[in-house]
Amino acid sequence: MAKSQPTSLEKTSLEAHVDLCAIRYEQLDSRMDNLERKVDNIHKDITSGQKGLTKVIIGTTGTVIAAVLSVVVTIILKM
Repeated sequence: MAKSQPTSLEKTSLEAHVDLCAIRYEQLDSRMDNLERKVDNIHKDITSGQKGLTKVIIGTTGTVIAAVLSVVVTIILKM
């Protein structure tokens, strides 16, 4: 990000300084809005990823429980 140095006109004219500051603040506001949109998109991606991961974990847990139960039933029937 380039650092904005005051121009000689801006140093001598309050009106020019005010106008340039208004432009700078509009640009800053625009950049902040873009950043906010990007953070929102990242948040949505993370949230949807967590939901998918939760489904995988639940499915895996169910599979492991079913496998353990089948082993236990098999051992009981062999006795």
